[in-house]
Amino acid sequence: MSILHLPAAKVRQGDLTLFSTAIKVKTLIQDCFYSVETLDSSKSGDSGYQRLLNQARARKLSDYIVKGQEHQDAFLPTSVFLATDKVLDFDSTTNIISFDTTTVGPFSVVDGQHRLEGLKMAAKKDDRVLEFEVPVNIAANLPKLHQMCHFLIVNTTQKSVDKAVEQRIMARLTEAVDVEDIPSLPKWILNVVERGEVEKSLRFVDFLNEEPSSPWNNKIKMANDSSPNMMINQGSFVKAIVKYVLTANNPIAVINDFNKERKIFLNYWKAIADLIDDGNASVLYRYNGVELFCRFSIPFFTKLQEDRSFTVSAMKNLLSKCFENVEGEFSGVGHPQWWARGGKASGLNAGAINHVAQEMTKALHKLSISSEIEL
Repeated sequence: MSILHLPAAKVRQGDLTLFSTAIKVKTLIQDCFYSVETLDSSKSGDSGYQRLLNQARARKLSDYIVKGQEHQDAFLPTSVFLATDKVLDFDSTTNIISFDTTTVGPFSVVDGQHRLEGLKMAAKKDDRVLEFEVPVNIAANLPKLHQMCHFLIVNTTQKSVDKAVEQRIMARLTEAVDVEDIPSLPKWILNVVERGEVEKSLRFVDFLNEEPSSPWNNKIKMANDSSPNMMINQGSFVKAIVKYVLTANNPIAVINDFNKERKIFLNYWKAIADLIDDGNASVLYRYNGVELFCRFSIPFFTKLQEDRSFTVSAMKNLLSKCFENVEGEFSGVGHPQWWARGGKASGLNAGAINHVAQEMTKALHKLSISSEIEL
């Protein structure tokens, strides 16, 4: 039957209306009863927000549920969170919600996709699971954007979610903050959304990864991307850009022309790759390379600003002179072998990366200090 009548308790939490009920597995796993809006890493404009399904995690739950059928000792007390942008009919006298799944469904899974998948797997192995009741909270009349917000809140304030997925949602909320109605968010999330730095950093990373002439072309592992051989995660790259590139003391952050800003950042990496990447300098495209050169971009762009030239040739010229002036144990930082797998760069920790950046900054300053200083 497509029309369901379920006993439920109506719960109000601010502007959010929830109906707490129990639904049997045989109903939950019906075609089109629910859908999971997974974020597709191959589509930059994708509106999904869920992480990829972890089959091993779902299978583990399935095995537990099936094993518990013999002695009726399988328990799953944590509720699944479903949502719809439709209004549900609720009879307050009988405490019954009624809806037609063909018009209301499919419900969006805000939280609980692994539980649902595990139950579906279990039902295929043992028919008794079909009668297993699952506690479910259903949010009614909740717009799609609000559903995404609640997913973010649940998975950042109560449990972890992949940083890259979190960044994608933050970026979408930044784009929507002045044009769409957004529900109440935790203050720390709202601050990030309003500053917009994650959204802008993400656009930098998307540009580097998609631009054919970029040394980073198809090297960055985006949110929910399961492709092998990616060099660095989107999450780490975005974090480094927020921390070092989009800061008040970095000239690139105050240009106020995104096309120029992203072109300057691309030219920077082209210059670095032209000097260092001989085909074997793979560590350059790992965390250590990103962390070092994003950090170094502050003094480097400040120096370039003096001549008002951010071309690849100008950057290569300045980088070459800088590398030549680096002294001590990090003097090889400008050589490809230093960045080869198993080379010096591979063993750098956070403290060492900071030390290398300081030595590179010293070398950069040497280029502009006169032999005679007037006091």
